[in-house]
Amino acid sequence: MDWKSRLVVSYADGPAKKTLTPISSFQPSFSLSAEPLHSIESTHIGVIYAPPQITFSMSVTALGSATAELTQFALTGKRFEIVLEESDNGHDWALKQILLKDCVITSASPSSATISGAPAATFSGFALQGSAQSNAGTSKVGAIA
Repeated sequence: MDWKSRLVVSYADGPAKKTLTPISSFQPSFSLSAEPLHSIESTHIGVIYAPPQITFSMSVTALGSATAELTQFALTGKRFEIVLEESDNGHDWALKQILLKDCVITSASPSSATISGAPAATFSGFALQGSAQSNAGTSKVGAIA
């Protein structure tokens, strides 16, 4: 397999759009809960949908400015995007793009510095919108999707 995708944090800096890399790990979670609606006469007569929730956790190696900038985002509440997309015309990945918009960091946990290896920081938060694009189309979820 020749994976041709990359993960970046993107944010607006005035009229320009900037990206932060490298992100060493990323774990999104989409909670799209639904529960069956029952009645005395029968079960599963309908469904009640709860609002979707999109959360994430990502680790960033503290080698460049990405960790410092994400820490600033956490302290100031600045919103940003997380984009995972094809690059270099790759065709091995099932999705063309995953986009989390209006992301807010709710916790930041830097690792301790050690003699060997670079320290890292883990950032957790939520997104107000999310979308996934494949060859079959685009799906959107979120409060303001």
